[in-house]
Amino acid sequence: MQDNSEFSSFPIISYTEEHEPTRPSPLHEQPKQARIDHQLAMIGEQHEHIVKIIRILWGHKECLDYIKQLVFDGGDGVGRSRVGFKQEILAALIDLSNLHGAAPTETPVTDR
Repeated sequence: MQDNSEFSSFPIISYTEEHEPTRPSPLHEQPKQARIDHQLAMIGEQHEHIVKIIRILWGHKECLDYIKQLVFDGGDGVGRSRVGFKQEILAALIDLSNLHGAAPTETPVTDR
């Protein structure tokens, strides 16, 4: 039997400031529009019709009402009822609600 004790642990990875420009930024550090686009893309993978409605309503109070309806009631307002959303979709909806905020942004949601 071979002695593999020198290979039994992970290598030590050193982090230096020279790597900082190439380090991926966490989502919460990205610009607001990038976060909006990311969350909409995630939701759109499974619920394209919901993203279309959010894009139309973005910047208006009705957008927050719609997102709350999705999260709390499960329905989407156009006759589709749901038992619930996957955890990542629910988290994206809540983040969009927070990004929309109490004072709607003037920045339109981009269509990507």
